[in-house]
Amino acid sequence: MIKVLVVDDSAFMRKAISTMLENDPGIRVVGTARNGEEGLEQTRRLDPDVITMDIEMPRMDGLTALRHIMMEMPRPVLMVSSLTTEGAQDTLKAMELGAVDYIPKQLSRVSLDIIKIEDDLIAKVKSVARRKVFRPAVRKRPTMDRPVVPKTPASRLAVRRDVVAIGVSTGGPPAVQAILSALPADFPAGIVIAQHMPQAFTGPFAQRLDGVCKIRVKEAEDGETFTAGTAYIAPGGRHTTLKQRVSRIEIRVGDEPADSLYKPSANVLLHSVAKAVGRRGLGVILTGMGNDGCEGIADLKSKGGRALTQSDETCVVYGMPKAVAEAGLSDGVVDLDDMARAIMDNLFQ
Repeated sequence: MIKVLVVDDSAFMRKAISTMLENDPGIRVVGTARNGEEGLEQTRRLDPDVITMDIEMPRMDGLTALRHIMMEMPRPVLMVSSLTTEGAQDTLKAMELGAVDYIPKQLSRVSLDIIKIEDDLIAKVKSVARRKVFRPAVRKRPTMDRPVVPKTPASRLAVRRDVVAIGVSTGGPPAVQAILSALPADFPAGIVIAQHMPQAFTGPFAQRLDGVCKIRVKEAEDGETFTAGTAYIAPGGRHTTLKQRVSRIEIRVGDEPADSLYKPSANVLLHSVAKAVGRRGLGVILTGMGNDGCEGIADLKSKGGRALTQSDETCVVYGMPKAVAEAGLSDGVVDLDDMARAIMDNLFQ
């Protein structure tokens, strides 16, 4: 039985989240709290497996409560976030402080889509419950300051890879920040990232990363040229793909395929990378639920590309990387703190 504590100043939100969670026989809401102070008291007394935490609350807000929880009694915390620019900035800060994921406030409202809403909420709680809280070495300044020196090719078949495609979901923002903040300014490839994230979040996410990384980080725009030393964040709610032109690689942002489960989709991105650059592509699959990215990695590998996956021990949810590893498609299972170096090493293999 997974024990959940719901912390929110809105009586409606406390009731809505509790009702949906308790529709699953494997989850029990052991308590509710109206603010951060009550949340800390309830956490100490009830020892929940998972906490849902609102951000804006009286007396003690969610970010302050989260800091105390992570210092005193770390456990998985899901932030309840509004889908606004301000909400996105607060949620990204919370994930940097140790929250594992977030619940959009819209997920907690009664609607015609209530079954899917319940499924998403329950899946997140189940996926993070009892996972060890792993804190990546998020660097305010990159540590890889020495120039990138290409490895001597082991054979004539060795190739320089200039495209890195990253697929990531639950627990992704701090994982992506840990990797990108460790890369040097002269990083010799371009990076494109499909992070499962709402539309309002991807712009602030890119801006936040750009402020702590030596490489450039921006939200991808349709029609722009893909360049080395830049990381492109796929806009939420749309697909981002690459297309090889005569003398450049072009970024495309669009709505097709419309029936894709995720937007942006790691599979859609990786299929385009396989088609555009083939063996010049390196796929990286990080923490996340489900198996998005596995089919795309298989396609990329069939064209001579390579793939890295994050280790179970350092994932918030070992779903997406596990699917790739168990399919025999991973060229390396790597701890998060070692992933930046592994990416650089694989550019010249």
